[in-house]
Amino acid sequence: MKYRIESDSLGEVKVPAAAYYGVQTQRAIENFDISRIKVSDYRELVKALGIVKLAAARANYALGLLPKDIFQAMEGACQRIIDGEFDKEFPVDLIQGGAGTSTNMNANEVIANIALESMGKERGDYKTISPNDHANLSQSTNDAYPTSLKVAFIYSNIELIKHLEALIASFRAKGKEFASILKMGRTEMQDAVPMTVGQEFEAFAATLSEEVDRLNQNAKLFQEINMGATAIGTGINSTPGYAELVTSKLSEIMGMTFIKASNLIEATPDTGSYVIYSSALKRLAVKLSKISNDLRLLSSGPRCGFNEINLPSLQPGSSIMPGKVNPVVPEMVSEVCYKVIGNDLTVTFAAEAGQLQLNAMEPVIAEAILESITYLCRAMDTLAQKCVDGITANVDVCRNMVMNSIGLVTALNPYIGYKNSAMIAKEALATGKGVYELVLEHNVLDKAKLDEILDPENMIAPHPFEK
Repeated sequence: MKYRIESDSLGEVKVPAAAYYGVQTQRAIENFDISRIKVSDYRELVKALGIVKLAAARANYALGLLPKDIFQAMEGACQRIIDGEFDKEFPVDLIQGGAGTSTNMNANEVIANIALESMGKERGDYKTISPNDHANLSQSTNDAYPTSLKVAFIYSNIELIKHLEALIASFRAKGKEFASILKMGRTEMQDAVPMTVGQEFEAFAATLSEEVDRLNQNAKLFQEINMGATAIGTGINSTPGYAELVTSKLSEIMGMTFIKASNLIEATPDTGSYVIYSSALKRLAVKLSKISNDLRLLSSGPRCGFNEINLPSLQPGSSIMPGKVNPVVPEMVSEVCYKVIGNDLTVTFAAEAGQLQLNAMEPVIAEAILESITYLCRAMDTLAQKCVDGITANVDVCRNMVMNSIGLVTALNPYIGYKNSAMIAKEALATGKGVYELVLEHNVLDKAKLDEILDPENMIAPHPFEK
């Protein structure tokens, strides 16, 4: 491999001659071989870095701080990064020391070298365009990096919502398909009162729909940024008016309103938006795991479980038990949810670990949140496409459970009173007789009235009654 020699304040380093990144990126590659998950693995983050640097360049040019030829070269470089031409030039591990300096300088070096090449210069000719003096002008890692993370999370949230809404649509479709299938609802794993399979699946859709609003609401917090804070929030090395202008430029590029934090010293170490958004991811994960556990229970069997629904058969379930098929997709979803819950704890610890005027742990926050979103998107797609869409209901099993359930007596309670209902339930449990049979046997109600009360339509929604 051919190399070029670049230098920084620590000395000279060999950099691959073909690379658009430079010396500080190369040092980070050598220092941080940790997760082996690179910035380049997340298109949204690379795009966000390009967008933030473009906003900074436009603000600096408008303030007369960049010559036109250098600005135009840098603007073109940023746009090409945004468009995805140079993703592979961001090889830094997401988990890194230095509060994101390696990632920020990676972006600065790539922008400088793309711009240099467009001007007919050699890569590494930083006397013409410098990663620090030009690409990082009026900035610090401490404002450019967190702002880039927030832009990346905004894009990632938009993608997450698409996958979530697709899963909701799958559950809602099954809710309609199963609307007329009567079954027994359960509380505390005991027979409760009748409902329909459709109502159960519509409830899955409804609880996930709440998370669309919650995620979007929390993601709005990412629109408050600290660009112009530079090192600690005092704005040192930036021009008056830069913070407001760069925020405006970012708003123009993104097509949404970004707001300069009211107190940049407070905003620079603040990680509150990450904490609350991660908690929303955790809340979604908790709900997804609960739903997955319900699907496993409802499909348990086929002979010795609930057996109310059938999940698609995807693969043999045992190396020793012929014919066994496991609920592998709901199991996988729960595993993903446990990972997301764990990532939320990581975000919590990392947010708490900030000291004084900076939080140096933002890289692991970035890794945790981006990983959670990626895993959730993939898991929800798999759940919808390989599980929910192919679920069928066992109509006779569901109805027989209702008719044989002692819980059926609850529907009679308004008509015959709690004492009589308890007596019927106790005798049914002791003798094995059905509730329907015992009500007639004790002449508590006549058959016509009993049939009216136990009509499915009267048991699954509020209904007027007369004793």
